[in-house]
Amino acid sequence: MISDTHSQLDALALEQDARQGEKALRDVDRFFARFVAYPSAHARTAHALWVLHTHLMDRWDSTPRLAFLSAEPASGKSRSLEVTELVVPHPVVAVNVSPAYLFRKVGSEEGPPTILFDEIDTVFGPKAKDNEEVRALLNAGHRRGAVAGRCVVQGKTVMTEELPAYSAVALAGLGWLPDTIMSRAVIIRMQRRRQDEKVEAFRRRLHGPEGGRIRQRIEVWARQVPAEITWPDMPEEIQDRDADVWEPLIAVADLVGGEWPGRARAAAIVLMAAGNEVEPSLGIQLLADARAVFADYQVLASKTMVAKLVEIEEAPWGNLKGRPLDERGLARRLRQFGIRSKNVRTDAGVAKGYMRADFEDAWRRYLPPSPGRSATSATSATIVNSQRAGEADGKVDVAPAADVVAPVAASRVRNAGNINAVADVADVADLAAMGRATKPADDFPDIPDFLLRKPAGPNGGTGHRCDHCGASGATGQWDWPGRPDGIWLHSRCEGPWSDNDGQR
Repeated sequence: MISDTHSQLDALALEQDARQGEKALRDVDRFFARFVAYPSAHARTAHALWVLHTHLMDRWDSTPRLAFLSAEPASGKSRSLEVTELVVPHPVVAVNVSPAYLFRKVGSEEGPPTILFDEIDTVFGPKAKDNEEVRALLNAGHRRGAVAGRCVVQGKTVMTEELPAYSAVALAGLGWLPDTIMSRAVIIRMQRRRQDEKVEAFRRRLHGPEGGRIRQRIEVWARQVPAEITWPDMPEEIQDRDADVWEPLIAVADLVGGEWPGRARAAAIVLMAAGNEVEPSLGIQLLADARAVFADYQVLASKTMVAKLVEIEEAPWGNLKGRPLDERGLARRLRQFGIRSKNVRTDAGVAKGYMRADFEDAWRRYLPPSPGRSATSATSATIVNSQRAGEADGKVDVAPAADVVAPVAASRVRNAGNINAVADVADVADLAAMGRATKPADDFPDIPDFLLRKPAGPNGGTGHRCDHCGASGATGQWDWPGRPDGIWLHSRCEGPWSDNDGQR
């Protein structure tokens, strides 16, 4: 009976704590809504959850940075930090502060501060090299237990010193931040208020006491939260570093209960997608522009590819530090993605260049799917590779093939006689052969007959014997000097054949 009574009391206490947390979180949410014009309700939800997480800093493995960014000034970023300052523990407003000051504040005995860093774009702008220590603090300080090592001189002795770096940080600035910060942050992209968007004028002398009372309410709730908390189940869409960023905020929502667990997860999915829109590096932009250039080609000479890249008006390739991109620069930039030039045959003859197939893997790894195509059928090569992998496992799903084979085949018809289309023909023939093995021809009504025809090879195979490796199978026909009937190659053998100038 006594144990049952204790269990009931514990349950009532937890319920009471949850109600206090829910009330505190609701008060924060409403308080912020009065003074800040958020781009969405999800942004306000994330802001409120982040505030409560700062009161439980000893519970988290990592703390997300909260970044208010905008394209133009007067978008509400600084106001967001001003109202935040009233409700977080040990706020430190950091504008034009030295690294030594920040490190000492983080390591102070009163507990980790909440750093509110306005005009952060000035830290990572033209004077970025002068702020490497601040950047190191922001990068490392998201992990609990993180320290910054320094050397100090005492007399003639050099001593080492480890300064704590773990602290909550909210940032506000224009434009973009380095990827090392963006990937550790909840990104809220602020916008200027429309004329029909009304907010209350904020005056610290008037609203400071109200914010202080809300902070005290949060502190009371935080002291009652158990030292061991239950970690949340994360949405499937949120993984890896994104999960590190959102886990504390979703954990707070689960502790509070009510509508907040649902609101937190919805906000996480929406803001995570928006936060992943980062300023692309030159390497990523080159891959994206290369995909656009290869839209109508399977093979391009290096000189032709460079010319087409330079023609893209909004791209930087016409002026890289005062000089346009050249073939050597193209080769150097693509080499970091494992893409190398080779001897390729074009309408103008054999020259150094690139094959579309060599880009496919990098495009899938670093770029979103092409517009109008699904992630699982971005290109014919994507489906072909997945089909081959499935075939090896004994699981061949032919259904998606028609979605990709038909447009590729149509492209081949439009480019009849153009040698650049051969690589896709080989892939399509390979895929069609797999499809025909398990499904009738009527399932592929849009595929031309010449792609589905399987001429018997010398040994009864499904196609001509490959002139490079000698094996039968799905091959495509190429014109070749000195070979009136052309040559037949597997798609995988086209590159080696060209590299060896027609020698097996």
